[in-house]
Amino acid sequence: MYCLQWLLPVLLLPKPLQPALLHTHAVFVALYLVGFFLEKRPCIVCTLVFAASMLVFCSSGPGGCLIWGVGCEEDEFV
Repeated sequence: MYCLQWLLPVLLLPKPLQPALLHTHAVFVALYLVGFFLEKRPCIVCTLVFAASMLVFCSSGPGGCLIWGVGCEEDEFV
C-alpha cells in the first residue's frame, strides 16, 4: 500500500469552478496518472483500490469526478 500515498492526492485536488479550466484540469490529472503508472508501476492491489475509490467518487454525485466535467454546463455559472 506504499504506492497509494502518491495516488490519494489526486482524489483531493479541487475541481476548478470556471468551466473554461475544466479541460486543462482534466489533462493535468490524466497526464499525472499516466506518468505515475509508467514510472512507479504500482501493485495490482493499489491499482484496484484506487480504481474503486475513483469509481465511488465519480458516481457519488453530479459533477464530482475529477477527470471529466460531468454535470458542468456553461449556463450553470451565469
